[in-house]
Amino acid sequence: MKTSRFTESQIVEILKEADAGVPVNEIWRKHGISSATYYKWKSKYGGLEASELARVKELESENNRLKRMYAELALENEAIKAVLKKL
Repeated sequence: MKTSRFTESQIVEILKEADAGVPVNEIWRKHGISSATYYKWKSKYGGLEASELARVKELESENNRLKRMYAELALENEAIKAVLKKL
């Protein structure tokens, strides 16, 4: 996956410019982004502050960890069921 030229905190600052009343077309030109990129950022990061962004990242990593744990336990459970079925 291609990495962004902008950090997440920079993205939040760019979105705040639009909230402050700067026309969106000017923001696109100023930062060299497309309209699709802007609206994708807006849907993902719209309304977030920098501190909230850190919390979201923390929650996402915890969610991924829990999903991996569940997958491992589900596989273990299936293996146990298969062994018990043979007995």
